[in-house]
Amino acid sequence: MTTPPLAAPLAQIEAALRPLADAQQAVPMRAYMLNQFAFLGIRATARRQALRGLPKLSAWAAPDLLALADKLWDLPEREFQYVAVDLLAKFHRQLSPDNLAHLLQLVQRKPWWDTVDGLAGVVGDILLRARLDQPEVQRAMDACLGHPSLWVRRVAMLHQLGWKAHTDEARLLHYALALAPETEFFIRKAIGWALRDHARTRPEAVRAFLAQHAQSLSGLTRREAGKHLD
Repeated sequence: MTTPPLAAPLAQIEAALRPLADAQQAVPMRAYMLNQFAFLGIRATARRQALRGLPKLSAWAAPDLLALADKLWDLPEREFQYVAVDLLAKFHRQLSPDNLAHLLQLVQRKPWWDTVDGLAGVVGDILLRARLDQPEVQRAMDACLGHPSLWVRRVAMLHQLGWKAHTDEARLLHYALALAPETEFFIRKAIGWALRDHARTRPEAVRAFLAQHAQSLSGLTRREAGKHLD
């Protein structure tokens, strides 16, 4: 297969978004992210509408999609990283567990919860689909529990969000206990979020877990996990 040129779609994305830049809107968006990133000042709805005319990428192979994501990550404004996450999410069926290492590299580039959580969703989509033929595929996430990057550990904790009845409950609860000693806000929040999501499907299991391990879990985790429990 011929490798598609990246310059054309990259130029089209920039041409679609840069004219919509709003310097005034960029100020609060930048502040919301603690002034860590530059922004064009384009809201999500306007950004996605502007890119509806982007050429179809459904025929692209995984390496090409990831190469385009890398190029978008190189651009200074945060909206371009959001475009990359949107594209990877939209075309996740073209990705496989072989691409997890590349996705985890993106997780660690310019990391903050906004891009990390979107990439966690992409990772989750890949693993849920792959698990049908590769029951042990989630071991890739087991290895992430001890990763030096808190953002990679957060992806491990969150990758089963939305799996509902397909959730590997034993793995989820193991992750929660393994990460519970951490004092990092974004890890404690992720544990609570993952447990709260699972509680929509298995409230009795989450309730029992919280009761049994109340002393091990942070207050933040317990509050997040129990938000929708009686």
